[in-house]
Amino acid sequence: MINAETAGIIIMLIGLYGLITKRNLIKQVLAINVISTGLVLFFMGAGYVENAEVPILPQQAVVDPLPATLMLTTLVVDVAITSLALALILKMRREEI
Repeated sequence: MINAETAGIIIMLIGLYGLITKRNLIKQVLAINVISTGLVLFFMGAGYVENAEVPILPQQAVVDPLPATLMLTTLVVDVAITSLALALILKMRREEI
């Protein structure tokens, strides 16, 4: 079975392929989003600890909450960057006409 790190790398490579091969700016922005999603999946898989507990009154090994926190912040920033990039692309296309 495939693990999260391998799936994240595969998704990042698919996004990189889309970024390199597509000339349409909207498709390039979507490819960057795919790369970012693969990155989030990779780091979430890397931060996973099997049979670990939440770090609130732990009895045994705990899961580090930092990767999940950073990836949640990354997703929020990605939404803002995507909306800004798409707005700039629309403005560029309106000025061409």
